Amino acid sequence: MRDKKSSVWFTAGLIITYVLMIAVNALANILPINGQTTGEISDKYGNLFAPAGFTFAVWSVIYVLLALHVLYQLGLFQKKHRSALLHPIGIYFCTSSVLNALWILTWHYERLLLSVLIMLGMLVILIKINKLTHEHGLSRREVFFVRIPFSVYFGWITIATIANITAYLVSIDWDGFGLAEVTWTIMILLTGAAIGILAILRLKDIAYGLVLIWAYYGIYSKHISISGFHGEYPAIITTILICLALIALSIVFIAFKKIRN
Repeated sequence: MRDKKSSVWFTAGLIITYVLMIAVNALANILPINGQTTGEISDKYGNLFAPAGFTFAVWSVIYVLLALHVLYQLGLFQKKHRSALLHPIGIYFCTSSVLNALWILTWHYERLLLSVLIMLGMLVILIKINKLTHEHGLSRREVFFVRIPFSVYFGWITIATIANITAYLVSIDWDGFGLAEVTWTIMILLTGAAIGILAILRLKDIAYGLVLIWAYYGIYSKHISISGFHGEYPAIITTILICLALIALSIVFIAFKKIRN
């Protein structure tokens, strides 16, 4: 009886927290919360690391993949055997969904330091989830419904965390220890790429790497577009292209190893 009751609470938790996350994110732009959209706040604290607006369409992909994961947790698409891995991942996922909703609220009410702390919490949880999915042997079905959703989510939150920290620094008029904004942006781009490449190689995760490609392409697009920076910062554009090449090479390397194996 206790196990059945626990299962009901677990299932309810998955559904409620996922719906909460989707609802808060939708209302953020429909209402919008605090009279401003998520993008408008991002523009208010604009910086040279911010990607073009279309880049954020990746959230639609993330939410669809997470919806498929929730359905898988509920028993759809599964065979009779239920992996023991699903329960701990489900607990982490519920927590991350609540944090996602809280992040929207702190962002829209411009509590940027708190939003950074919440984003870091999401990042830590996604690191734990991805560590779990890569430590266990998964079937192809499990790779699609369990590993890939969180690989994509982790990839985007890696970049979003850097962007969130950058926006906070802009909000407090940080002088960058006297270094030019272009110099700091180049350092941030290289650091983000280095972290991403290490994660790709360590986790052997192509999906994670593809999200990084998308994010850096979004930054590149903003820098070359007329509505963006219109090529005003050639050093940053060159750095982005170098980062894209290095990330792509790491993905090709992992793909080649997987094919050989």
